Amino acid sequence: MTTFQNQVAAEATIAQAVWDRLFRAATDAIADCFRRREARATAMEMIGGLLAQVDTRNCWTLAEVLGHPGPHRLQHLLSRAKFDHDQAREEIARWVIDELADQEVVLIADETGDAKSSTDCVGAGRQYSGAIGGVGLCQVAVHLAAATASVRVVIDRALYLPADWAADEERREMAHVPQETCFATKPQQATAMVEHALRMGIKAHWFAGDDVYSGRELRRHLRELGLGYAVGVSRTHTVTDGTGRRFKAHQMINKVRVHQWMRMQTGHGTKGTREYDWAWLDVRADDTPEEHRDGVSVLVARRHRYTGEISFYRCWAPQNVTLAHLVEVICRRWRIEETFQLGKSFTGLDEGQVTCWNSWMRWSLFSLIASAVLALTAATTSTRSDARPAHLVPLACPELVRLLRTFALAPPVRDREHVLHWMTWRRHHQAVAQACHQRRHARHRTSARTRT
Repeated sequence: MTTFQNQVAAEATIAQAVWDRLFRAATDAIADCFRRREARATAMEMIGGLLAQVDTRNCWTLAEVLGHPGPHRLQHLLSRAKFDHDQAREEIARWVIDELADQEVVLIADETGDAKSSTDCVGAGRQYSGAIGGVGLCQVAVHLAAATASVRVVIDRALYLPADWAADEERREMAHVPQETCFATKPQQATAMVEHALRMGIKAHWFAGDDVYSGRELRRHLRELGLGYAVGVSRTHTVTDGTGRRFKAHQMINKVRVHQWMRMQTGHGTKGTREYDWAWLDVRADDTPEEHRDGVSVLVARRHRYTGEISFYRCWAPQNVTLAHLVEVICRRWRIEETFQLGKSFTGLDEGQVTCWNSWMRWSLFSLIASAVLALTAATTSTRSDARPAHLVPLACPELVRLLRTFALAPPVRDREHVLHWMTWRRHHQAVAQACHQRRHARHRTSARTRT
């Protein structure tokens, strides 16, 4: 065990050095996006503070652990500071692209939702979100991730505005939504982010998504951009076989014979290797742009070994491709769920108590930066041959966060006077808020009695 501890200590030293380098590079990339150095310094504090060990992450809790006398500096940074967050997002994306240079990248689109208690929050409305388990009052944002064999990093995001929200001028004005921001479907938002990523120079040849991103218009646009795709489709999705006959996906897959199913590994979990049965059938492409070749269009099916449940994927490649390669692309799509889990567990992706456009954009940006540095640090440390201890699993992000909280990040400020100051501050502001609510309810009751 002592030998293992020495190996882990050596790995921790390497991880700390990698973190310092990447964190400095990320913050340097966005330094010119700030008008004032005070706002820049506060942003650096906030990015590090998002990884601190706190119960919840918002301006109040982060300001307390950072040693601020109140949340005003963080609130000013999110809402009013002179800071070009759109340019910062582009600079971070370029930095991530440079870090992923010479690696095969799959672009992955997916959305996640955050439950809200009021429609006053920008983009909040009753809508479906898998993150909350159905239809509810929530915000939904579409994210674009870049996934390689060893790392997955979110490089862009777009807040989804429901059609009624986007058309409500009063709510738009109160939330400071830019005039040029109009309603766009989730596939349209994903298309715009993919185009932007390609313009910035990312070396991607594949796009992956679930059935939300399987529409014909999006698939045709991906082909115009020179990307192959592997997108999930429902069992009722209609495809055309080689003879021109149309079938539902679940009907089409009945043509697969027993010996044509192939068992393949799709990754490794805590309980061992994950394996599924896979099969594919040729189908006619329905999304070929003008003057483009047909390429290779197939319907891929994945069958669970024990339950027999089948999932379907529509795939296209510009040239011959193996089933194993398509399976690898499909499996990389699942990794965006890991990035969401990482962001929500350690960088406050879904905890920002913000209501306006700028505040949401900036909170999500800082969470994105912290997650990107964390993911790249874990991947870089694990790939270092001199850093990997024998007979131990690779360094995962949860363990890396524990390491950074101990050796790299500034410890939370928790001296007696500071804790008492914040207890007083919170209780005073909660009392003021309580009094305001009571006065408002009293006015409503008085108005109601007057009308009757």
